Amino acid sequence: MKAIEIGIVLIIILVIFGAILASIENSTEKAIKEVETNNMEKLTSEVIDNLINNPGVPENWNEYGKGTPGLAIVNEEGQIIPNSVSYAKLIALGNDYDKLVYDKLFASKLHTSMELIPTKSSISSVKIGESGEGENVFSLTRLVKCDFYKSHVLKNFENDGTCNKHHSQDKCSCNYFKVFRGNIKSSDYYLLIDPTEEHELSYIVDTTRVVKDKYWKTAISDAIYLNDEFEFYDDDSAIVFVHLDKPHPRALLVSVPKNFDKSLLEYDYFRTNECELVLKAWY
Repeated sequence: MKAIEIGIVLIIILVIFGAILASIENSTEKAIKEVETNNMEKLTSEVIDNLINNPGVPENWNEYGKGTPGLAIVNEEGQIIPNSVSYAKLIALGNDYDKLVYDKLFASKLHTSMELIPTKSSISSVKIGESGEGENVFSLTRLVKCDFYKSHVLKNFENDGTCNKHHSQDKCSCNYFKVFRGNIKSSDYYLLIDPTEEHELSYIVDTTRVVKDKYWKTAISDAIYLNDEFEFYDDDSAIVFVHLDKPHPRALLVSVPKNFDKSLLEYDYFRTNECELVLKAWY
């Protein structure tokens, strides 16, 4: 009987010991996963905050594909706009994502993807990075300002302008720009109007050195082609005025390359948008 009792005791001890080992192993795995998760959260948080608050080094790294990437917008005064995303830099980041993001920013430790989602616009979201998410995906979202094609904007009619016809700026909105003959060979000029203003806005395009009566035309499109409106007379350049019969309308004067995708000629693509930048990471 003693042998049987001893055997039973040994079995109980082994069961208890196995349970303790299993518990320790589970606790160890849980602790490791918590550490990994904390490290992932810390690293992704540092990366996304650095991206949206720094333009990168050098500032125009996206033009050369070299340096340390950053996505923040630098305004015309040379000031960095915090919590912002330059669309041109986002696309450049996506074109060499493995090198710039996986290798450089995450030291080959995490797989990631990013998506820029306009929140108050008809613009589609833009996603870059790796596809096929793994297990335990960690996601971070930041609210940012994004510019898309704003760099092509010459004049914003919501701002005060200058008029050569003495239009009262509390009733009209006028702006002007200089154009050369060579410009219209390489660029197309458009008046882009927010759809809410379409058919409710009239415009005049005139040139300072051409004396000719001009009449108001109704804006029957949200993208009005202007090249045919330019009259150079005997000069190689002209000062062109655009007049709108409403103060501070949601309208933009833009210049885009001839090969620009015309399906993107929408007002929202050329203004500053409120967006969400979503960064997803996984092992």
